Amino acid sequence: MSAAGREETREHDTPFYTVCPMSSIRIGSGAGYSGDRIEPAVELAGTGDIAYLVFECLAERTIALAQLARRKDPKTGYDPMLKARMETCLPVCRDKGIRIITNMGAAHPEAAAEATRDIAQRLGMGDLSIAAVLGDDVFDLVQKGTYPLEETGDRSTTLPGRMVSANAYLGAGGIVEALEAGADVVITGRVADSALFTAPAIYEFGWSMDDWDMMGQAVVMGHLLECAGQVTGGYFADPGYKDVPDLARLGFPLAEVEADGSFTVTKPPGSGGMVTLATCKEQLLYELFDPSSYVTPDVVADFTGVRMEKTGKNRVRVTGGRGRARTGSLKVSIGYLDGFIGEGQISYGGTGAAARGRLALDIVAERLRLAGVECREIRRELIGLNSLVGEGVLQSEQEPPEVRVRFAGRVWTMEEALRIGDEVERLYTNGPAGGAGAWKAAREIIAVASTFIPCSLVRHHIRYYGAD
Repeated sequence: MSAAGREETREHDTPFYTVCPMSSIRIGSGAGYSGDRIEPAVELAGTGDIAYLVFECLAERTIALAQLARRKDPKTGYDPMLKARMETCLPVCRDKGIRIITNMGAAHPEAAAEATRDIAQRLGMGDLSIAAVLGDDVFDLVQKGTYPLEETGDRSTTLPGRMVSANAYLGAGGIVEALEAGADVVITGRVADSALFTAPAIYEFGWSMDDWDMMGQAVVMGHLLECAGQVTGGYFADPGYKDVPDLARLGFPLAEVEADGSFTVTKPPGSGGMVTLATCKEQLLYELFDPSSYVTPDVVADFTGVRMEKTGKNRVRVTGGRGRARTGSLKVSIGYLDGFIGEGQISYGGTGAAARGRLALDIVAERLRLAGVECREIRRELIGLNSLVGEGVLQSEQEPPEVRVRFAGRVWTMEEALRIGDEVERLYTNGPAGGAGAWKAAREIIAVASTFIPCSLVRHHIRYYGAD
C-alpha cells in the first residue's frame, strides 16, 4: 500500500473475532516506561519464544510533554526512544516472526509510524506493515465542552488558553482491528496500558469483547505485565528483606496465555531477577484503588477472586479474574500549563551541617520575600533528612555528617522561577560556611487533570503504512 496508507474508522468498542483461534500464545513486555532499558526487550525477542512484544511507554504527563514537542516541530510528538527501540528490536522481531505493539506514538502516532516505516526500509524490511491507531486526541471536544475535573471539582472551562492536550484512554478494539488487518507493528497514542496486552489475546483466541469475565481476566494479565521489570523483581528489591538476584541483568516478563484466559507469568531463562508469588502480588496491587472495580475502557475488572499458584521456578499461574460491563465513559487525561518551578540545591558537610542547611533555607525564604516573589507553594528540604518523611519522624542523637539543601517554589512567571535558583546559588558567598555543589533549574509546569466523556463521542481510526 502507499505511504499515505488507507484509513478506516469504527466505534472504539466494536468486538472482533478471529477465524482460527490459537491454543496458547506468549506475550512479552519490552518496556514499562518511556526511558526503560532496551536490552531486556532484545532478550525477550531472542530467547523468550514470544509471538508479541509490547512496549508500554506512556505516562500521564508524557503525552502532554509530547504535545508541546509536536507544537515546536510537527514531525515529532512521539516517544524519543522510538527510533532506538525500533532500530534495535525490529531485526530480531522480523527474524522470529514477532509482532510489535506499542503506545510510543504518544501525541503523534502517524509520525511514529512514518519513522518506523523509514527505519524498516533502511534495514531492508520495506514490506513491513505498520498501523497507527488514532482517535484518542479529544482536545477540541474537551475545549468546547464543560467537563468536571476529578481532582479539583472545577470545570474544564477554568483552563482557557492553558490546555495543551486532552487524550482519551481508548481500549483494545483499534489494536485488534489492526492485527486483523495484518499489521506487523501497531503504534497507538493514549490507550489503557492493559489494552496493549489484552488486544493480541483477544485477536488470537477470538474472545468476545462482551465476555466480561474473560475481559476481566485479560486485564489482570495486562496489569501484571504493563510495568515490565516490576513483576520480575524491579521496584521490589529491599536488601536483607526482599533480595533479588542479578538486578543489573533484570529480565523482563512474559505471559503464557491460554485460550481459557488463564496465564503463567515467567521470564527468559538465564535472565536476572525473579518471578515469585510475592513479586506478582505486589504488582497486582500496584496503583490499585478498589480491587473489585478496576475501571478500563473495555471492562470493569474485579481482582478480588484472583488466585496465584507457583508452578515452577520463575513461574506463577494466574486465574480468577472477573469483570462487569464497561461504564460507557472514557477517562480523559488533560495536560495544562500551570506556571513554573524554580529550584536550587547546595550541600553542607561536617559539624553542624544540618543547622547550616536550615539557616540556608531561612535565608533564601527571606530573600524571596524581600524581592516580592510570591510562591504559590514552597518546598524547603534537607534531602536525606526530611525531604520525604518530614521533620521529627526520624529521630537520631547523632547529627548527620552532611546534608543537601533543596529550595523549590511554584510561581507564575519564568523570571520569578529563575530568581529562586539564583538565590540558592548566591549562598556560596552570602550564606552559611562551607556551601558547595550548588545547582539550579527553572522549568514550566505541565499539570495533569482528569475528566470523563461519553464513549459515543470517541471513534478510533487506523492508518496503515507499508510497501506498495
